[in-house]
Parts: sequence; structure tokens; C-alpha cells
Amino acid sequence: MDTQLKELQTFLNRTVLGADLAVYDLVAALLASGHVLIEGPPGVGKTTLAKSLAAAVKGRFRRVQFTPDLLPADLVGYSLYRQDREAFEFVEGPVFTNLLLADEINRTSPRIQSALLECMNEAQVSVDGVTHDLPDVFQVIATRNLRHGAGTFPLPAPQLDRFLISVSMSLPDRETRADILQQHAGDPAPHHAEAGDESSGIVELETLQTWQDEVRNVTLSPNLSRYIIRLCDAIRAHPEIDAVISNRGAIAIMRFAQAVARIENHDAVYPEDVKRAFIPCVFHRLLGDEGEFGQEESTRRSAALRMLLEELRESVSVE
Repeated sequence: MDTQLKELQTFLNRTVLGADLAVYDLVAALLASGHVLIEGPPGVGKTTLAKSLAAAVKGRFRRVQFTPDLLPADLVGYSLYRQDREAFEFVEGPVFTNLLLADEINRTSPRIQSALLECMNEAQVSVDGVTHDLPDVFQVIATRNLRHGAGTFPLPAPQLDRFLISVSMSLPDRETRADILQQHAGDPAPHHAEAGDESSGIVELETLQTWQDEVRNVTLSPNLSRYIIRLCDAIRAHPEIDAVISNRGAIAIMRFAQAVARIENHDAVYPEDVKRAFIPCVFHRLLGDEGEFGQEESTRRSAALRMLLEELRESVSVE
């Protein structure tokens, strides 16, 4: 791992204590040019982690608080008639940024969530028949509160499928929580680098683009391509799983494995990289949204699915 990439991880780990695995996955998704869904109960650092990443990257950052009264135009923009020019002018929405924090994305209806589908899949926005391109570096980090919580809406399957990975955050151990209190002692809102301030930060956009290009060029052998497909087929054939991993999902595993290989300084994708990528890339695609279940049942189903995927991952041979 090069020095600047290690510095990025160190900064995030220092800012959000006890979230080492979430930080690793978030950085890998950034290198893989993929969108991230961060899940967990309120108050565990989901938003803080996303804002810290934005503060570390010298690019544009926008945050949208998703609420029931949000409109599609509030996200993608709208056409405004300029009487002095006698013409329509496109007013860009917050999606025209490098990093978009979609905070509490399940607090608004699926209709509004779907306004992000074109942005996330094609890095563009279509308004009134005109297509507008988003920046070359564009990543959505969405936080989702517990799916059984009051006032939440389900995320449609097409929306979930556009997230490269899901990251689960929970309360850390007691010692880490005590350290968090010490970190906040005497200052209810500790000051970190300001997100979106291009004069601060650790990583230049040009450097990030170089990393992303390097990830896409990490070698993936035909054997490992077939291994990824066998993992996906094993999910489809499993009697306890009623779901199919799409081509987009298989590509997500491949891209995330390439990012893991880049972080670990591997000269090509190793089987261990694919195994590391497997669960973060497929978990949210299989679990879906369980808003109809209570907290206890939802937690049980989530834990059972994770254990099942771990067993399946070990049962499929690399060859």
C-alpha cells in the first residue's frame, strides 16, 4: 500500500473509532468507483464516516438529508425559464458533485430514491429530454437506518443493485466507546477537516483517478472469473436463497476484488481477494429490505444470511 493510501485509511480510522472494517470497505469501494450503502442504527457513526471521507478527498461534496417531502428536482436539478433571456436554463442539483452523501436514504419514498438510478448507473442526469454528464469522479454514499424503524420506506431492488457494496456498522466494544467519549470530552462537536473544502484534504482528485485506473487494470485470470460466476451460481442453486445475483452483481465482486488487490499490493487478483469481496457485494442484494419484519426477526434473518454466505463461500472451490 502506498503512503498516501495508508494515510487516508489512518485518517478515517482516527476519526471514526472502532470502524476499521467499515473504513477498509469504504476505501476499497472508492478505489473501485462504486457506490456504498452504510447500514446500522442511529448514532453509530454512519454519517460521520461519509463526511470524513469527503473531508479527506480534495473534491466537491454535497449532502442531502432525505425526507418524506423531498422531490426529484431537489436531487437532480430542474429547468428554469429566464425571462430576460427568453430561454430555459438548467439549474444543477446536488448530484453534480464528486461525493454525494444521501443521508437516511430510506426516509423518503421509493419514487424519490429512484431519481438516483440514472446518476448511479450511468453518471448522468436527464431533465426535459436533455442529458447532463456528472463529474468523472462521482460516488454516492447512502446511509440507511434500521429497516424496521418507524417512518422508513423500502429500497427497491434496482436501487439496491446499484450499490457496489453494503457496509454494516454497529456499536463498538466498551473500551472503544470509552475512547469515543474521551475524544468528544469538552467539545460536543469535535472539529475535523471541512468536507468539500478543496484547499484541505489528503487526496487530490487526480490521484484518486489514477488509483481508480490502476484498479481497473489489475489482472483477473480466467480461472478467477469462472470462480466468481460459480459463487453467483451457488447462490442461485441454494435451496434457502430465493434470489439471483445479476451480471451487475458479478461485476461488483470482480471490481471490489480488484480494489482489494490494489490495497494489498497484489500483482493480480488472488482468490483471497475474491473471498474478501464476496459478502460485502452480495449481502444487500440478497437481504433486500425487511421493513415488514420486527427488529428481532430482522436481526435474526440478517445473521442467518451472513452465516450462510460464509459457509457457501468456503464450499465453492477455486480450481
